[in-house]
Order: sequence, then structure tokens, then C-alpha cells
Amino acid sequence: MVKVYSKALKESIKIDRIIGSFKGSIQGPTLIFIGGIHGNEPAGVFALDQVLKELEKQELSCIGNIYAISGNLQALESGKRYYKEDLNRVWTSDRMNGLCSGTIQAINEDVYEQIGIYKTIIKILETEKGPFYFFDLHTTSSKTTPFLTVNDSLLNRKFTMQYPVPMILGIEEYLNGPLLSYINELGYISFGFEGGQHNDPLSIKNHVAFIYLSMIFTGCIDKSQINYHYYYKQLANSCENPNQIFEIFYRHNVQSEENFSMEPGFINFQKVNKNQKLATHNAQTIFAPKSGRVFMPLYQNQGDDGFFVIKEVLPLFLHLSSLLRKIRFDHILPIFPGIRWISNKKDALRVNLKVARFFTKQFFHLIGYRSKQIDKTHLIVKNRETASRKKEYKNAVWNVK
Repeated sequence: MVKVYSKALKESIKIDRIIGSFKGSIQGPTLIFIGGIHGNEPAGVFALDQVLKELEKQELSCIGNIYAISGNLQALESGKRYYKEDLNRVWTSDRMNGLCSGTIQAINEDVYEQIGIYKTIIKILETEKGPFYFFDLHTTSSKTTPFLTVNDSLLNRKFTMQYPVPMILGIEEYLNGPLLSYINELGYISFGFEGGQHNDPLSIKNHVAFIYLSMIFTGCIDKSQINYHYYYKQLANSCENPNQIFEIFYRHNVQSEENFSMEPGFINFQKVNKNQKLATHNAQTIFAPKSGRVFMPLYQNQGDDGFFVIKEVLPLFLHLSSLLRKIRFDHILPIFPGIRWISNKKDALRVNLKVARFFTKQFFHLIGYRSKQIDKTHLIVKNRETASRKKEYKNAVWNVK
């Protein structure tokens, strides 16, 4: 058990790996909230602690189960983002194979924490009934309105459309080893919620609203049991771009020993013009590669994401994307020169860009694939839809409307 301090509330709480849980008397969905995977982001932890105490006090009836899991306990206690490794960049296939086989050793504080989180999640998956929902709670170093980060599967997209906040698609293509990508590979609905700036009291309020809305949207509690409209408006009124959907098209990478400094004053979703000065990196001026909106500018010492640039996704493309995925348009692609299935599983394609030069990354995004460039002329693209456990969510309240 560790003591976690909130600068926003000027108070501390003591937590363990499982912050708390709330079990219903009727079988239903299992909700798993993860707070503080970055130790300098305690807002989600405090919000989870508050909501669970309120649920116990009010004796609300619940369908299914709710779990609140803490992330990097040791980093939370010290207020650091992490010690040696970013705990939200270590859920790679190689690392997970090691965890599953038991060959990974706790060589540092962060690996020790990852093992603890992994064992807790696996135990819940083995002992509880689905459908399962995973929610990863975060805050940012820059001033921001609330938003969602979503791996773009149709299941994720349909469920997250219920929230009155902007959605960012495709972040998993630019990050190596985030927890949510691992959970999505298992086929479960999982996405991130960013509630605001690290030490802003409003961030905790936004997290509380998000947690209650998540319980309602999954059918875990009925909206008549709480002040639903209050929590809905809490999020909606905090956003300048509610229900807008954006896509990342650029990430500026920063190595741990490099000198990086954002220009002061940028806030999340701020519009920027092509060639506008954004930062200084190792004494070199960094300009916006294209016009768009700056996203998650780095204003803290730790972190390897200097900033992202995003653009809006038009509703027409979302509808077209859904149609193409439902009719499995991707299955005709191997008839074209330069495109081949990687294996008989038919969940990934190898694309020769010299031959299939008309098939861009944006096209593969449209049909549900994320891409990884392996050299100047080849892409590996993997289907986001293949792993989705569609049958398990078939009768969910949000999926039968």
C-alpha cells in the first residue's frame, strides 16, 4: 500500500493495486478502470477512490462488476511519471510473451509494476464474466479539454460515440507498446480518457463524470440512479469540440537524453499553420509539417512524445469506413500486384509501395488497418477488426439501440 498525494486537492489517500471494487447482485458487464499508469497523473486514482466510496455509501444497485486498478504504484507515491521505463510503452508482443511464459524478471521498479498489473488483469478475466470494458485514465502536461484516445475498431468506435467529448483515432500507430493496444489485441473494448491538466481540480471532476457515464453506457447502472444530466453536461461543457473526431498524422519523437522545449503557451487542440514554430529540439527549430491542430504538447521533463499534429475526420469517411469493413473489402486486396497476406490468418498484409503505390496509409486506415513501415518501400498493415470479440458485445445495451 502506498500514499498518493494530489496537488489539486492538497490531500493524500492510501491505495493498493486494487483501489476498490463494487459487485452487483446480477450478472452483467465487468468494467476495469486503470488510473495512474503514469505516476505524475493521480487525478484518475482520486476520482476512482471517490466514486467507489459514493457507490458504497449510496448502496446503488449494480449489474455486473466494477474494478479500479492502480497503475505505477511506486511512481504514484513519488509523483514521477516513471522510473526507468514508461509503463505505458512496455506492452509489446515480445514483453507480453515473456510475461505470459513467466520469463520476465522485475529488473526495475516499472517492470515490477507491469507484472502486478498484468497478473491483476488476468485474474479478473479468468474469474469474472464478460463482456469486459477497459478504461485507461490520464491527464496531460498542457492545458486541455477532455478527450478520448481510441484504437479504431468498429466496436470501440460505436461504444465511444456515446461520450460528449472529442475522439482521437490512430494513436496506437505512433506509440510502441501502450497498454490499451495490448488489451485491444485481446479483442476487448478499451480506450483512454484524458480528463484535463495534471494538477487542475477540474480534471478530477471530469474523471468522476466519465466514470459515472461509463457505468451508465455499459448498462452497469441505470441513469435514474444518479444525476445523469449533471455528469453529461460536466463533460460536454468542458469541450470546445464535443463529438468531433480527429486523426493523428504526425508525431515528433524525443529521446530520453535529448534537449526538447515546446514554445510556451500551446494548448491542446490549438490550430497551427504549416511552418509555424512549435519547439526547439537539440538547438534546432521545429516547425509544423502541415496545418492542423497541435495535440498533447510536452511541458514536462519525462516523456518521448514531443507533440502530435491532428486533423479532423469528416463523417462521410467514417460512414464509408464502416461500410468497407462490414463487407470485408480488404479480402479482395491480395489480387492486386504488390499486396500479399502475411499468413493464413489473413489479419495482416505486406504492401510493396513501389508496386502498389496508389494504396496509401490513409486508405488502409479507412478499411481498418494500422500500418508499420519496415523499410522505404514496404508496409506491414494489420487488421484492427480481426481480434474484436463482436459476439460478446452483441446484446450490450448500447449495441442494440
